[in-house]
Amino acid sequence: MLNPRQWTRDVLEKHSLDMRQFVGFRSATLPNGTRIVEAYNAAGLNFTILPDRGLDIWTASYKGLPLTWVSPGSPHPPDDGMMWLRQFNGGLLVTCGLTHVGPPEVDDKTGESRDLHGNATRLRAGDVAIEGRWNAEDRYVVTLKGAVHESRLFGEQMRLERTYTLQLDSPVIQIDDTVTNIGDEPVPFMILYHFNVGFPLIQQGTRLMSSGQVYARNEQAMPGLPNWPLYNAPSASYLEQVFFHHVHADTAGYSVAALNVHGEFGFAVRWRTTELPYLSQWKNTRQGIVVCGVEPGNCLPEGQNAARKNGRLVMLQPGESQSFATALEVLDGGAAVQTVREEIESLSAEGRSVVGCKLP
Repeated sequence: MLNPRQWTRDVLEKHSLDMRQFVGFRSATLPNGTRIVEAYNAAGLNFTILPDRGLDIWTASYKGLPLTWVSPGSPHPPDDGMMWLRQFNGGLLVTCGLTHVGPPEVDDKTGESRDLHGNATRLRAGDVAIEGRWNAEDRYVVTLKGAVHESRLFGEQMRLERTYTLQLDSPVIQIDDTVTNIGDEPVPFMILYHFNVGFPLIQQGTRLMSSGQVYARNEQAMPGLPNWPLYNAPSASYLEQVFFHHVHADTAGYSVAALNVHGEFGFAVRWRTTELPYLSQWKNTRQGIVVCGVEPGNCLPEGQNAARKNGRLVMLQPGESQSFATALEVLDGGAAVQTVREEIESLSAEGRSVVGCKLP
């Protein structure tokens, strides 16, 4: 009975009175004052949530194997006086938005200055609550909920409510978000899930599996377009490359992309494309900072100005809410990798090209 998938409710309740022995969220505060919540389960999944950094995910591992790259000195407390890049923690999830995703810019209309990728990851969460329960299928699940607000006097009034769900026996992180415009004026709405992976998921020979057409972001990325799926060894002074994917989705509107390490280990990202029609791929194999992104979004990382000009800018109306579903799954072993590979091949052959993805 060493396989958690064989542990029934009856077995567990006979052996322990506290399910935190097997799965849970543990809150703590670091010496620098940053709140953290450590998540763990019997499947071997561990990750750290940062309530003071947009409820994002910092470190993550599976059975001792790291899943992401982390920045030296992180996690950094939020500091609006510092550049986004100096605040970058690395980590498995950095939320970009909520009104701007892309390079620093000055607004064409208002003259407002915007830093790289917006403010979402610098926002502190409130109303953080943890709950554990048996679901209808008698599987034990724990949830962590919280909310962050991006707001300013006489400006945008946005609320993001996030729920993490973790099952006792599954190497999957489920993330469900709802973003609401609680103000009285329409607001530009850009959100991108910056899922970051590092060694050993990113190493020489790693491949990204995805469906649909792929485009280079700019001239810098164009030489790498023929080899967009393949990741090389670290190299000094490597210049990042970004590719945009017009993926295919199943009949329920979901798509999946996965990193495959020599066919034996992998990491899959699943998301609902009806609200997140875009997928950006960030390749950064620079020596010492090997961190690459698989990034579903309702936008491209092009900024408000370009999104407005290109007809891609989403406006959230007063009182309007939009909900988003993403999931991260560790693929342990050749069979798990092959199952997802076949799923992606099926999407490529039979899935529908995502509607709302406005790429040339």
